[in-house]
Amino acid sequence: MTATIEDIREILKELAQSQQELSQSQQELSQAQQELSQAQKETDKQIKETDKQINRVSQQIGELGNRLGEFVEWQVRPAVVRLFQERGIDVHEFHPGISVKRDNEGLEIDLLVVNDTDAILVEVKSKLTQRDVDEHLQRLAKFKRLMPRFRDVKALGAVAAMIVPNEVASYACRQGLFVLVQSGENVIILNDAEFTPQVW
Repeated sequence: MTATIEDIREILKELAQSQQELSQSQQELSQAQQELSQAQKETDKQIKETDKQINRVSQQIGELGNRLGEFVEWQVRPAVVRLFQERGIDVHEFHPGISVKRDNEGLEIDLLVVNDTDAILVEVKSKLTQRDVDEHLQRLAKFKRLMPRFRDVKALGAVAAMIVPNEVASYACRQGLFVLVQSGENVIILNDAEFTPQVW
């Protein structure tokens, strides 16, 4: 079977049409890739903006947490000497915001309540967690080593917070710590009268 000139022309015509369709498909693909690239740039821009907003909100939450902690500390300060005196510990002064650096170790104490024979380290939080209690126990363990002028006093521990879950309060009591909480407009000690504090 021999191809005629008409057959060849028809094949060439179909080939030209196929090339034209291929060229058009390549243009459409190229345009789609450009649109995809632009969409990716927009998405990246939105992700960066969202990250900035998340960072701003996180920072604001952190600042709010710090302010809430400061608020709780200011609630505890006026009551702390009276509360411990009512428990028979005749403390008469308190020192806020103690920070110590010695031998490559550090120690920060929110409130240090003292007399000549006793020192009570008070950790203040807006919401108390078991981790906060454990960290305060570590603080108490190194207190006399990092602040040797208190080596001859009876060191006691206390935690104070606006929110104290029951299981955390029980845990802190079992560890020998006083637990101070907000109750209405007052701060109270949760531990019962038979409570015996741990001495460090």
